[in-house]
Amino acid sequence: MAGATPGANKCTRCHGSRCCTYATEALGAAPRSKSDFEHLLWQVSHQGVEIYKDADGWYLMFQGACEHLLPPDGACAIYDTRPQICRDYSNDWCEFDEPAEKGFELYFRNHAELLAYCKKRFKSWGKR
Repeated sequence: MAGATPGANKCTRCHGSRCCTYATEALGAAPRSKSDFEHLLWQVSHQGVEIYKDADGWYLMFQGACEHLLPPDGACAIYDTRPQICRDYSNDWCEFDEPAEKGFELYFRNHAELLAYCKKRFKSWGKR
């Protein structure tokens, strides 16, 4: 990344800045009711929105690269003034080591995948 010392961390070896191509947001309480899952179905129906569950809970994942990534290697154009969340990010373990998806217990990339899960979870799904 711009401003980083070459070889100082894994970021200097990660081409494309994988961790900067999406954002996640914790859902808070785990979805339990059919109503909760109806809301998630609406969210995952939008382009670039995915949902996953890992050991820490349920998350929305928004696919979309940070506007500050520079071609061709994904260096950060605002490295010296980047937001605090970027400064706090630790790459002790990151997607340079292995894909985040490896730790997902559940992963829904679209409406159809989540709907199939809902039909298994709720035997009465779709019955009015």
